[in-house]
Amino acid sequence: MNTENKKATIIGGGPAGLAAGVYSVRAGVKTAIIEKLFAGGSMLLTEKIDNYPGFPEGVSGYELAEKMKSQYLRFGGEIIQGDVDEVFFEGVRKRIRMKDGREEEADALIIASGSSRKKLGIEGEDEYTGKGVSFCAVCDGAFFKGKKIAVIGGGDSALEEAVYLTRFAEKCYLIHRRDEFRASAYLQNELKKHSVQTVLSAVPERIEGDGKTVKRVILRRNKTDEMLSFEADGVFISIGQKPNVEFINGKVEQNPAGYIVTNYKMETSEKGVFACGDVIKKTLYQVVTACGEGATAAASAEKYLSAM
Repeated sequence: MNTENKKATIIGGGPAGLAAGVYSVRAGVKTAIIEKLFAGGSMLLTEKIDNYPGFPEGVSGYELAEKMKSQYLRFGGEIIQGDVDEVFFEGVRKRIRMKDGREEEADALIIASGSSRKKLGIEGEDEYTGKGVSFCAVCDGAFFKGKKIAVIGGGDSALEEAVYLTRFAEKCYLIHRRDEFRASAYLQNELKKHSVQTVLSAVPERIEGDGKTVKRVILRRNKTDEMLSFEADGVFISIGQKPNVEFINGKVEQNPAGYIVTNYKMETSEKGVFACGDVIKKTLYQVVTACGEGATAAASAEKYLSAM
């Protein structure tokens, strides 16, 4: 079995894509990762990762991403900067078209495009994005030193961001539509150690400002319909993720939420197409699971290419 002159292309350079790249290129497969921004994916938005094996004191997401990228490049992998528009499966060849018109071809395709933050869909959200509305505490938190901040959400990411933002904010509100948080017990305990004011059973109605910056967030109590107004210089939205699958157009099987369905080998419903990381249907969305899935996808792709 020989993979010489066979090519694997990976869409997405997050932990799953980088792990797949490392395993693929080390197996002797010519490998390219297509990444629209910077290699590292969601890791770049995480200040500290405490549960990745081998780092007893934790590691910053940026540092871990850089180490993974360097390892992939050291083995001879290629990174192509581009935003994928559509994929085509024409016989055994896979064709990837980018939004700028460039195209790449591959014998095996690994989809590791990850997921993105969901929006609230309320008045003022789009208008003030970049003017006080943010979807990334690590990216923008330092801009709000000594100011009032509202975090919206009730899962792990929302609590992590609220805790992180207390190092900058004069006041930090954590707003959740339910009467209890969905986050892990560990993070709920961490929240209690920091000066975060929780506002439960409240739904954001709109974000208001002066046309230049955010000034307040308007809430509605679930049970009473009472309207509340909280002064805020910044609103950080953390209400979940959606898979980055716009370019797939139904060409592989997906669940109702859009996540790609795979088997334990990371094989999709299309022969020669694999998927891994936060873009697939699974039970745990973590860096360590993404890496394991990336390794599995690459190993399965290598076996597929060897049998061609």
